[in-house]
Amino acid sequence: MNLRQKLTLHYFALAGIIILGTALRFWHLDLKPLWLDEVLTAFFSLGLEYNDLPLDVVFPLSTLQEFFTLQPEASCRDIAQTLAQQSTHPPLFFCLMHSWLRFTGTEQLAWALRSFPALIGVGAIAAIYVLNRLIFSPIAGLIAAALMAVSPFAVYLSQEARHYTLPMLLIILALLALIPIQQRLYHQQLPSPWLWLGWGMVNSIGCYVHYFFLLAVIAQFFTLISGMIWYRRRLPGGSWIAVALVMAGIAVSYLPWWGMLLADVGRQETNWLPQPDSITPLVQLLVGWLLMVIALPVENQPWWIVIPMGGLTLGLGGWIIWRGGVGVKQLLHKPATELATLTLFGFTLAVLLQFLAIIYLLGKDISVVPRYNFVYYPTICALLAASLTVNHGASQGASGRRGAGVRGRWAIILTLTISVVSTVCVVANLVFLKPYYPQQVAENMTIEPTVPLMMVMGYDDLQDIGLGLSFAKALENVSEGSSQQGDRAIAFLSRQQGYDGIWQQLSELTIPSVSQLNLWVIAPGLKRQDYPQHLAIANQKTCILDPSQHYRIGIPYQLYRCG
Repeated sequence: MNLRQKLTLHYFALAGIIILGTALRFWHLDLKPLWLDEVLTAFFSLGLEYNDLPLDVVFPLSTLQEFFTLQPEASCRDIAQTLAQQSTHPPLFFCLMHSWLRFTGTEQLAWALRSFPALIGVGAIAAIYVLNRLIFSPIAGLIAAALMAVSPFAVYLSQEARHYTLPMLLIILALLALIPIQQRLYHQQLPSPWLWLGWGMVNSIGCYVHYFFLLAVIAQFFTLISGMIWYRRRLPGGSWIAVALVMAGIAVSYLPWWGMLLADVGRQETNWLPQPDSITPLVQLLVGWLLMVIALPVENQPWWIVIPMGGLTLGLGGWIIWRGGVGVKQLLHKPATELATLTLFGFTLAVLLQFLAIIYLLGKDISVVPRYNFVYYPTICALLAASLTVNHGASQGASGRRGAGVRGRWAIILTLTISVVSTVCVVANLVFLKPYYPQQVAENMTIEPTVPLMMVMGYDDLQDIGLGLSFAKALENVSEGSSQQGDRAIAFLSRQQGYDGIWQQLSELTIPSVSQLNLWVIAPGLKRQDYPQHLAIANQKTCILDPSQHYRIGIPYQLYRCG
């Protein structure tokens, strides 16, 4: 096969990988209901404010979509002001999502919200290909793209209406500038001002997308400065000045939001993260690494599924980690790949050290949230791909190297196969289940579909309201096309004065007159024994607690039968 044929085959393979990655990310994109965080994404991206929500009144489920209406007159400045007052996130992603929703419309809200991160996730596949091709080899680029295309973790992030794939893409782009900067510096060449500027601009943009991007910025400077100290005798004049200027530029560009960052660190919305428990965070971080490649159904499954699936995950995941470790060692012993490998490894290590500092020094166990691993997932993906291809081309050498090449190809095939199976499980909603299980809650509430239903959510802040709206959206999906949808109503009642105030509000609300009603009360923070046995509602109806219909999914919800 001549060079032209090889190049043609190579780029056909790349196109196939990108098509496969696109198909997996858009497959069943709106199958799963929106959960709490995605509802909040919709809320802010649509240009809504807290006061736009229908609070302390009863409204029919059929009108829910009216409250998820795009406000085309809302500007990025308006969205940023709302986020500053009511959330703990920087504004850029939500501003971009607002523009995206103006393009797609909101009739199919779940699809519209998730298609933007999914599209960016496809861009990340192309970006990781370019990164590995430039710093390792063309085949390493292909395998990195393939790993990301079929990664259950990457597909999961791409199907979330949240700001994870955009910073992931920006981290890859930042590394595409960082590594050439290092290569030039260590060969006594001062990088061009455009390369420094591009690197700084990507990092500045990323800081306005997600706060955890700041960890990536710190990790990049840690890696760069460590290498500059090690190779200090090789550095050209002006190297340290250039680094200082980039650092200053990023810091200055973030001045408009720096005050909000400091304020958000202490806000109560971040208090949901638990305190670390001994070495449990270390185990959870390790599990997070495995989920980047293999994710089999173990959540909410019977023991006869959990045991074999868990065993397969640990066995195959352990083998992948071992295989990757062996490959990384080989990469470190090759002069052509040593610097790039050290850079990716150093970046990953720096991020993990910051994770541990947040967990053990700040007392916020972020290891319970696997999606935060997006910060260093690109470097793990790049290193794994390079390690799997380190012996590519060895078939022309001695018999030992031929064997290594064959084993390497089988390792690639097995790893990709495991990831494809895992990704199918993700798309089928068997893995990475939505927190608070909105679909399950909706199904539990509609056990008697012919009986009129009313859902009451006790709220204290926007998080509670978002959670209630996620349950309402799931109810809307369950009721879609049903003649019973008009017999279902929602109410958000403030619990700032305690639940006695909610019971009083229930007796005063205007509720549609029906002969029978299933009243579901979602009461964050309320213990089961504190639910009253009887509730009085409007129209002189009395509701009796059904002890067989009490559920808890982090928060409790209870059925009352009214008649």
